[in-house]
Amino acid sequence: MNNASFGHKWLPIGLLAPQLVITLVFFIWPAAQALFQSLQMEDAFGLSTEFVGMENFVSLFMDRLYFESMFSTLVFSFSVAIIAMASALFLAVLAQRVIRGGGIYKTFLIWPYAVAPVIAGVLWLFLLNPSIGVLAHLLAALGINWNPLLNASDAMWMVVLAATWKQISYNFLFFLAGMQAVNKSLIEAAAIDGAGPWRRFWTIVFPLLSPTSFFLLVVNLVYAFFDTFGVIHAMTQGGPGTSTSILVYKVYSDGFIGLNLGASAAQSVVLMALVGVLTVIQFKYVEKRVAY
Repeated sequence: MNNASFGHKWLPIGLLAPQLVITLVFFIWPAAQALFQSLQMEDAFGLSTEFVGMENFVSLFMDRLYFESMFSTLVFSFSVAIIAMASALFLAVLAQRVIRGGGIYKTFLIWPYAVAPVIAGVLWLFLLNPSIGVLAHLLAALGINWNPLLNASDAMWMVVLAATWKQISYNFLFFLAGMQAVNKSLIEAAAIDGAGPWRRFWTIVFPLLSPTSFFLLVVNLVYAFFDTFGVIHAMTQGGPGTSTSILVYKVYSDGFIGLNLGASAAQSVVLMALVGVLTVIQFKYVEKRVAY
């Protein structure tokens, strides 16, 4: 096999330069700036800064509310990832069985991914608002005392549902593509041997989807940690109390509302490190069960 070669040494650099510039400007530089700012303390008027070393991190890890926020983030993130992936897999299985009108069915399932997180939050807020929400009135008719404005558990379920609904379409696309790539002869051979649809799915299709499932697990956790700020801000603003104030929202709350930029920057650094540790754990332990 011949290796790719370029006629001019500047050509590969030129091809890589746009992506490298984007990565530097929008990822590396902000991360370095956050790390530098986490070592400083700014006065109340934003006129001067003082280098305080690790003081922001020490104060952070002595704050009980921060650990409560971290626990809420883990509950929220894993709930979103598990529910979104399970729902998308179920819908992908149904989409595989649809013959007439399959294109329309799949299109409707993909549409929610085009909705902005803030819009998704507002839509579900209207549906689940205890005063005017259609679903809230349905729950009340079933005897369920639903009030996310006062009940922390209800508020958490509300934001989980909104964030999950937004992410199902993304997972659906990958699961559907993965199922369509499964060799049909394997399924037909299992059917000839007498295996039912349920057994064929769990013994043949689902194991072959393990690379897709692992990829989506990583992506969904990163999504829940970082891309759900709009959902939280539109629906609960971290309330009631601080029950839905996940880490990414607490960074905003402390930095832009509380004007404690040093503590906010320290939180963003810890958040990046936490997501990095979770990703490493997934690649080290979960990936061992993946069959490529």
